Amino acid sequence: MSLLKSTAVVSVMTLLSRISGLARDMVFAFIFHVGGTTDAFFIAFKIPNFLRRLFAEGAFSQAFVPVLSEYKVQRDSEAVRDLIRHVAGTLGALLTLLTMVVVLATPLIVMLIAWGYIGDEAKIDLTARMLRITFPYILFISLTALVSSVLNTFGRFAVPAFTPVLLNLSLIAAALWLAPHMEEPVMALAWGVFIAGIAQLVFQLPFLARLGLLRWPRLAWSHKGVQRIMRLMLPGIIGSSAMQINLLFDIMIASFLVEGSITWLYYSDRMIEFPLGVFGIALATVILPNLSEKFARAEPEGFTQMLDWALRWVLLIGVPASIGLGVLAGPVLITLFFRGEFTVHDVQMATYSLFAYAFGLLGFMLVKVMVPGYFARQDTRTPMRISLIAMGINMMLNIVLVLALLQSGFSGPHAGLAAATALSSFSNALLLWYGLRRKGIYRPAPGWGKLLLQVAIAGGGMGGLLWWFAGDQAIWLEAGTLERVWRLLGLIVAGAAAYFALLWLVGIRLAAVKRPGS
Repeated sequence: MSLLKSTAVVSVMTLLSRISGLARDMVFAFIFHVGGTTDAFFIAFKIPNFLRRLFAEGAFSQAFVPVLSEYKVQRDSEAVRDLIRHVAGTLGALLTLLTMVVVLATPLIVMLIAWGYIGDEAKIDLTARMLRITFPYILFISLTALVSSVLNTFGRFAVPAFTPVLLNLSLIAAALWLAPHMEEPVMALAWGVFIAGIAQLVFQLPFLARLGLLRWPRLAWSHKGVQRIMRLMLPGIIGSSAMQINLLFDIMIASFLVEGSITWLYYSDRMIEFPLGVFGIALATVILPNLSEKFARAEPEGFTQMLDWALRWVLLIGVPASIGLGVLAGPVLITLFFRGEFTVHDVQMATYSLFAYAFGLLGFMLVKVMVPGYFARQDTRTPMRISLIAMGINMMLNIVLVLALLQSGFSGPHAGLAAATALSSFSNALLLWYGLRRKGIYRPAPGWGKLLLQVAIAGGGMGGLLWWFAGDQAIWLEAGTLERVWRLLGLIVAGAAAYFALLWLVGIRLAAVKRPGS
C-alpha cells in the first residue's frame, strides 16, 4: 500500500474517531453544567491522558517502533515475537507499579497539579476520587499502544486508528445511561474511562494474534532489545514530558482563573485535535515505520524524500485548516455545543481560546511530522533538548500573556494559555527543522519558496471568503440546530472548494506530490 493510501486509511479511521469524539463532547456539553465538577473530571482525565501521550504515543512508541522495524528487517520471526513479549512484560510491570503509587497518593497529586484547589476540600476530594478510577487507564492504553505499534509496523494501520472510537462510545454510554443512576453524575465519566481502557486493549489482541505475534508477556530487564528501547526512551520521556509539563502548568494557572476556564480550554483544544488527528497524527503514524525501515536499510535519499513529501502535505493541509478553524471558531462552537448546559457565555469564552489554538495548528502538525525524522534514526536526545527549550518558552509566555490579559481587563485571560501553546509550537517546529537541516538528515527539494507563496495566496483567499459569508455571530446564536449545521457544512465545502480551486489557478497540481520523490 502506498504512503498516501496508508495515510488516507488512517485519516478515515481517525475521522471516525474524531466524529465520535465530537459526539461525546456534545453529550458532555448538553448534560453537564460547565463549572467545578466538569473542571474536576477534566483534570482527573487529563492526568492519565498526559501520561498516555508520554508513555504510549510519546517516548515509548517512538523508541519501540524503530527497534521493532530493525528486528523485522534484520532478524527472524521468533526474535520479533521474543522482543514483543519481553517489552510487554516490562512495560506492564512498570506501569502497574506507577498506577499503585498514584492511586494511593491521589489527593497529593491533585494539589500538586491544581494549586488553585488548595483550601477547597470538596474540589480536591471529588477530583481525587475520580483520579483513582481513571488512572489505571494508563496501564491499559499503554499496552494498547504497544499492540498498535506492532500493527502499524506490519502495515495494519486501520485497527489502531479506529480503536479510540471505543473510548468515545464508552464515555457517551456512561454519560447517557450511567450518570442518571449515580449520586454524583460526573463520576460516571470516570468509570467510562476505566472501562474504555480495557475495551481498547481487548479489541486489538485478535489482530495481533492473526500476525502470529501474540504471546504471554514476560518481564525481562536484561533482554538486549528491551534495554535498547529503555535507553532510547529516557531522553524521549524527558522530551515528551516537556510538553506534558506545559499542559499541567496550563492547568495549574487555569485553576487560579475563573471557574470553567479548564473546561473552556478543553472544548477548544478538542476542536484543534480534530484536524491534527485526522491528518497530522495520521501522517506521522504512517511515516515513522517507513522512515525507520529506510534508516535500517541505509537509504538516506529515500529518507529525505519521504520527509520532504510529508512536510509539503502538512503545508497544503495545515494552512487552510488553521485559517478555516480560526475564522469559523464561533460558528463551529455554536453549532456543536450551544444547547443544554452550554451557554452563550461558554461559547464566547471557548471561542477566545479556540482562535488562539487555531493560530498554532500548523506548528502542531509540523512538530508531529518532524519528530519521526529523529526517532526513526534512534536519535531521541535532540528532540529532548528542543522540547525543553520549547517548554521554557511556553512557560514564560503563559505567565506573560495571562498577566497581560488580566491587567487589560480582558474577559477571557485563559486564552493567553492557548496563545502561549500556539507560539511555542512554532518555536519547537523551527528548532526541529534547523536540527534536521544542520545534520544533513533533511535536504529540501526545490520549489519550497514558490509553494509557500502559492499556499499563502490560496489560504488567504479562502479565509476572506469564509469571513465574508460567515456573518455575525448573533445570526448563528438565533438560528435553529439544523440551520446551523447546514450553514456550517456549506461554508466548509465552499471553503475547501475555493482553496483547491485557487491552488489550481496558482499552478499547484496535487498529483505532483502524490508520492515521495514525485
